[in-house]
Amino acid sequence: MARVLVVDGANVVGSRPDGWWKDRAGAARRLHESLLTADLAYDDVVLVLEGAAKGGVAAGRDAHVRTVHARGSGDDEITAQVAASSARGDVVTAVTADRMLQSRVTAAGGTSLGPSWLLDQL
Repeated sequence: MARVLVVDGANVVGSRPDGWWKDRAGAARRLHESLLTADLAYDDVVLVLEGAAKGGVAAGRDAHVRTVHARGSGDDEITAQVAASSARGDVVTAVTADRMLQSRVTAAGGTSLGPSWLLDQL
């Protein structure tokens, strides 16, 4: 049983008005770099990216961070990642402020935390 953190990249990046909208790929890359160096109490971190943000980080594993490019909706991909980890018996937490997505995460077997929690860890 692993502890898995699924990160809604768009929601976390969008939670701070730091100009991310001018360079979505760069903002995703900075978040990825922060996740790589953060001392988080999770065995695996899954960063879900969508849209232009996908240009900032290649899909795949980099140390304990696995980047996933959503083929469609980022929310659908986050829910699928939570459900897959939960089905393996992992303890899964998603980071998002989206209340509809939080409900979907709970239904898929996970719990959720807000972006401010993660940003405080980074």
